[in-house]
Amino acid sequence: MPDWSLDVTESYRVTETVSESLGVASRFVAARRGALALTHYPGPLPENLETAYQRQDQAIGLWPDQLCGWKVGRIPDLWLARMGEDRLMGPVFQRQCLWLQPGQTAELPVIQDGFAAVEAEYIFVLGTDADPQRSDYTPEEALQLAGSFHIGIELAGSPLATINALGPAIVVSDFGNNAGVFVGPDIPSWHSLDLLRLNCSTYVDGALVGQGGGWFLPGGPAAALAFALNRGAKRHRPLKAGMLVSTGAATGIHDILPNQQARLVFDGIGELTARGIPATPMPEAEAS
Repeated sequence: MPDWSLDVTESYRVTETVSESLGVASRFVAARRGALALTHYPGPLPENLETAYQRQDQAIGLWPDQLCGWKVGRIPDLWLARMGEDRLMGPVFQRQCLWLQPGQTAELPVIQDGFAAVEAEYIFVLGTDADPQRSDYTPEEALQLAGSFHIGIELAGSPLATINALGPAIVVSDFGNNAGVFVGPDIPSWHSLDLLRLNCSTYVDGALVGQGGGWFLPGGPAAALAFALNRGAKRHRPLKAGMLVSTGAATGIHDILPNQQARLVFDGIGELTARGIPATPMPEAEAS
């Protein structure tokens, strides 16, 4: 596995001291490793996205696994003026990325008293390295770097139950509220499809909880891919061939608990299933 790590001290204008951001990152990482809920945010709330990404970078450096890609999420309209961006990104790690076999049910580890939600996703896998000097990819140009396009599932998860309510900067600072990505089958002949016309639905315990599709994501999946390429370059983390980009919650963010079942229906493509399970502490062999 290539080393996609980064010396975070060179990444940003410093908006807080390294020790301050490291302290917050360390507490989030410890809670995730131990499958333990946090009753409150473990430090001062980040005031902007740069501070939040600085904390995320510190946490990536502490996490005992390799990056395999990124999740992209939407920033709600209420926060757009304050944040200055319409999307955010968070890391996906190798051991939390599973390529689903036909008929396989994704198991979603839920931290007790934390946050967990299931999301229907459209996922790109890059076939070509992004230009590390470019941060102006258009959606059309971004598609030229994609090697394949898949249906999938994201487990949005955090030790902090209030993560989404506290705002996008808080989400960014804790791995973008990501706890796993599950990659389903590829979509044949996707280059010839209008990705904005894709439709999907999510069910939890048999009840319809969300409907959407490619059109549900502002600008569609291609716009999310372009954001990941451009934000990655600005963070000195250019995306590489083989990395995946999960493009956003295509039907919304749907809470899930242990023993609940989810079914994600991608019209004309296929269905995926998932179930919540209790999260357990990371084994010592993986934590080192």
